[in-house]
Amino acid sequence: MGLSQGDGGLIVGVISIGTIVSYFLVRLADKWGRKRVLAMTILGYALFTFMTALSRGAIDFTVYQFIGRVFLIAEWALSMVIAAEEYPAEQRGFVLGVIQAFNSLGSITCAAVAPLLLATPYGWRSVYLVGIIPLLLLAYARRGLRETERYAAYAAERTETRRPLVAILRSPYRNRVLQLALIWGLTYMCTNTVVVFWKEYAVGEAGFTDGQVGLAIAIASIFALPFVFSVGKLLDVWGRRSSALLIYGVCAVFVVLAYQLTSFWILTAALSFAIFAAIALLALLNAYTTELFPTDMRADAFAWSNNLLGRIGYVIAPIIVGRAAESIGWGNAVSFTVVSVVLALILILWLLPETAQRELEETSAV
Repeated sequence: MGLSQGDGGLIVGVISIGTIVSYFLVRLADKWGRKRVLAMTILGYALFTFMTALSRGAIDFTVYQFIGRVFLIAEWALSMVIAAEEYPAEQRGFVLGVIQAFNSLGSITCAAVAPLLLATPYGWRSVYLVGIIPLLLLAYARRGLRETERYAAYAAERTETRRPLVAILRSPYRNRVLQLALIWGLTYMCTNTVVVFWKEYAVGEAGFTDGQVGLAIAIASIFALPFVFSVGKLLDVWGRRSSALLIYGVCAVFVVLAYQLTSFWILTAALSFAIFAAIALLALLNAYTTELFPTDMRADAFAWSNNLLGRIGYVIAPIIVGRAAESIGWGNAVSFTVVSVVLALILILWLLPETAQRELEETSAV
């Protein structure tokens, strides 16, 4: 669309605001149920993915993607809540890790095949036209999804009909919400820029062609896959805190290498570990955020911690990095974001308890 680096970062940032607005959709799952709201998110995301393909310029493209992001992130959050409530303690980390792995695999696959789709007669629009196919299949397949047993039991005994937006901040769980929100925000400052801007660095500073970028992302993704799908098991066997030390450490080291090296094969190897870490961090925080709150406010807590407050880091990171890149380049701009993941790790080790192998009723106790 002929945009500058700063304008590109601004559009990513504006679209990302949809992840904050998704708070209002996610919290409805504590009132309307997980199944009903999840169905809404799937259909909504499918519709606005299709609308994006019909965009005529940067403005309506941004609007459609903004609304689509509201549904997408709500869908993602609810999938984590449902998984946490439906699986036993000894399998919870594994299941959350697998869901996050497939979630991120879709994004990585898109990045790898996008150069091929750009060469088609429909250009960038083909990315969204192809993307609508699995969404429609998912909308059909979810028909047999049942309500979680934990929510069904809560709904059967519920007496309140309306909960104020700030109810959780007046509860004993306020500090947990704020702690997790800060950790999510700091983590997103790095993870929301690692893959998004890597093509800009690889082409503009490392001298790669579009074809080499697609090849590098494809190779890095394939290499990272075994590690990505092992994250959930790692969370269950090592525990959340020890896993955090390893994954955040890998992230800090390899994000810098992925944005400072220039040799194709070495850079691709560094990118594979950076991709692994970016995905693994989300799986880790998904586990913590779903485990530290009771059923009656689990979706609301996730919405507050991740969507409403934590996503502030998600939104401002592309804008800051995009502007910084105009002065110091993409490599240095993204590399500096590792400071935020180091701070997030310190907060986890300082503030959060170990929740592995413990039932939700135990981990959610204040």
